[in-house]
Amino acid sequence: MTEAIIRKRRNGGRSGHAVRRGSAAIEQLPWTLPVNIDRPTEPLNEDGVLRIHDTAMVILEELGIEFLNPKAVQILRDAGCRVAGENVRMDRDLVMEHLRKAPSSFSITPRNPERRITVGDGHILFGNVSSPPSYWDMEVGRKLPGTREMCRNFLKLSQYFNCIHFVGGYPVEPVDLHASVRHLDVLYDKLTLTDKVAHAYSLGKERVEDVMEMVRIASGLSHAEFEATPRMYTNINSTSPLKHDFPMLDGWMRCAVRGQGLIVTPFTLAGAMAPVTMAGAVAQSLAEGLSAIVLAQIIRPGAPCAIGTFTSNVDMKSGAPAFGTPEYMRATQMTGQMARFYGLPLRSSGVCAANVPDGQAMWETEHSLWAAIQSGSNMVYHAAGWLEGGLIASPEKFVMDCEVIQQMIRYMDPAICDVSDDGLGLEAIREVGSNGHFFGTKHTQERYSTAFYQPFLSDWKNFEAWEAAGSIWTAERAHVTYKAILEDFQAPPMDEAIEEELAAFVARRKAEGGAPTDF
Repeated sequence: MTEAIIRKRRNGGRSGHAVRRGSAAIEQLPWTLPVNIDRPTEPLNEDGVLRIHDTAMVILEELGIEFLNPKAVQILRDAGCRVAGENVRMDRDLVMEHLRKAPSSFSITPRNPERRITVGDGHILFGNVSSPPSYWDMEVGRKLPGTREMCRNFLKLSQYFNCIHFVGGYPVEPVDLHASVRHLDVLYDKLTLTDKVAHAYSLGKERVEDVMEMVRIASGLSHAEFEATPRMYTNINSTSPLKHDFPMLDGWMRCAVRGQGLIVTPFTLAGAMAPVTMAGAVAQSLAEGLSAIVLAQIIRPGAPCAIGTFTSNVDMKSGAPAFGTPEYMRATQMTGQMARFYGLPLRSSGVCAANVPDGQAMWETEHSLWAAIQSGSNMVYHAAGWLEGGLIASPEKFVMDCEVIQQMIRYMDPAICDVSDDGLGLEAIREVGSNGHFFGTKHTQERYSTAFYQPFLSDWKNFEAWEAAGSIWTAERAHVTYKAILEDFQAPPMDEAIEEELAAFVARRKAEGGAPTDF
């Protein structure tokens, strides 16, 4: 898109509805923790659940998992696991004994207690895109390495949208910051630009310990208060097939000791890092994930854990990952069944393989998000802003995804299914009869402003009206919207003394060298 068109879109080529200057860029749904009121889709019968469970247990008992961390191996050996070098085998009775200690739900409280989230209990929570190394937007028009400014802008979007419930890792990797201090600057930005639940990367002890300390400072807590209840979380990925690496296990154990949120998400691509069959890939994924949860429960019984699913397929023509596929959806649904079997909360993702925010991007992402709803997921990573299989973060895609997420939240509103006398509207039907319309009835007039979801991005005009307004396509409207949000953004308040303490901690850790990057 040319600069002239960009200027036209910004300065008046709007679609006539959503983008406003002033106190709010858009009208959006209020902050809420949505509850999924639908019955989950369960593609497996009882025998299927037991067969996948048995396969996962056989993997743990007979093949074992490689734990590339001596401390983790020793903890598991002391708990009764069978160890041969780095290979750890677990009897199924031991596995199930420790899984029963894990809570079926837990809460995480950030620096603003009003942003407290509950992981489990039927809730479905959405998070921002995390960890892409590259950035794309319509104004730039090309793929660029991420910067701190880009990362800060995504953090502002994550704070602004009420449908984003937690803030994952770096929304885009700020490669202009040295890797030794990147976590310090980004967490400072995250804790000052947002007041939502934050994430720590388990990439070496310094990064995890620094993030836990910064979250503690930002919340004004003592060490005992911080450890009494989850205040942040980490997510680790196994190194499929059948491995957990040293730094992620190190961070996992440190967060377990201090009672923080723990999510383990094997990245199993069927046909590459797991069997080409989806049931086999799910069984392997479960074995890898459950082994880490067992470790956490040995360290701290009752540690808050969730099992994640990131099982998809590859393009067998190229070997590239594919997302939002029918197989991805079924794997997510099957893992949801298994998570309920084990009594664990479930994490899934909103993902796509598309390179730009086009039709493919949206149908693949919406397939992923519907799979999250159908599976009974409790946390949905990467729900807004993800492109190119996680290699690109896009602000236009972020805004477009938030429109979809809001519609899904509205879809789960039980008010739509109200069957009270008011909900049934029999008196209005009686009043109108067979020869009138319902626009003017009292029943309609009392509800017309709240009866239906009102989009902030979708354009419902007919073609001629859309054309007269500038023929603005969805991604173009999203571009205008994200610019307006950044222009209007106001950071949530933070006590001045706390912010000074946070800045002083960052300065001190930078002077100490941050986290080592050369090994």
